[in-house]
Amino acid sequence: MSFLNNFPWDSLHIEIMTKTTSDIIVDILQKTRLHPICLKNPPSLKYRRHFLTELIKRVEMFAAEPLDVLYEALGEVMCALEEDMCYKTYLLPTGDAVSLAENVRSEWAVEKTHIFTNKTVLELGSGIGLTGYIFSDRHQTVLQRLKDNITNCLTNCDSNSASVCVKELDWEKVSDEQLCSVVYACLVRLLSRLLNCKAQEEHPDVYIASTVRNPQMYDCFKKELEMAGLSHVVMTDSVTQVFPYNRASTIEMIKIYA
Repeated sequence: MSFLNNFPWDSLHIEIMTKTTSDIIVDILQKTRLHPICLKNPPSLKYRRHFLTELIKRVEMFAAEPLDVLYEALGEVMCALEEDMCYKTYLLPTGDAVSLAENVRSEWAVEKTHIFTNKTVLELGSGIGLTGYIFSDRHQTVLQRLKDNITNCLTNCDSNSASVCVKELDWEKVSDEQLCSVVYACLVRLLSRLLNCKAQEEHPDVYIASTVRNPQMYDCFKKELEMAGLSHVVMTDSVTQVFPYNRASTIEMIKIYA
């Protein structure tokens, strides 16, 4: 709910002192709940309930007028059934709005566009599909969601700026021989094949972004890299936070070399 913390509540107080409450509420709803993006790609019911509840509480602090339109809106979302899918919408530095379906990822990729210029990018385990160009996953439901997110992104952004596609990729079936069932071993084996592929003139650049919730598990991954003869370097460039999320866990980006 970081958006609620960043919402300009102070300016709401100032507006209530200078305008009629009803006009302010209508304006706020037009810019949030009734905005075309929100209508097309609605956030979760839980989020909408939190927002309207907080808005009513804030307005009641400064206004004496009835808030029928807000109460009706809150009643509507309180009685609604939770959808199977909701969306998070992000405003990018370019001014474009990108809505992603969910059932959070890389400011680094947004800022380091030169790394991806004129490159073919394969993302492993794409999930919701934000940073890749060739998005891959193994689950059919995830693949369909990727396709929907790509279609939505190209609808809202410059569709000529990139060529994207979705591919099914099961890490345990990428080699001719049976790979180890351990996830790290499968991933490292695939990374090694990508970095040592002789079918291409230039070796690809491989970056891994990790949310380090379990340092011991993360160390195991790095040991698997060493055992496979792969080295890595930690990317230490400072990154501006674009997407709202909790950074309680350590996030580390590494570049891997053969």
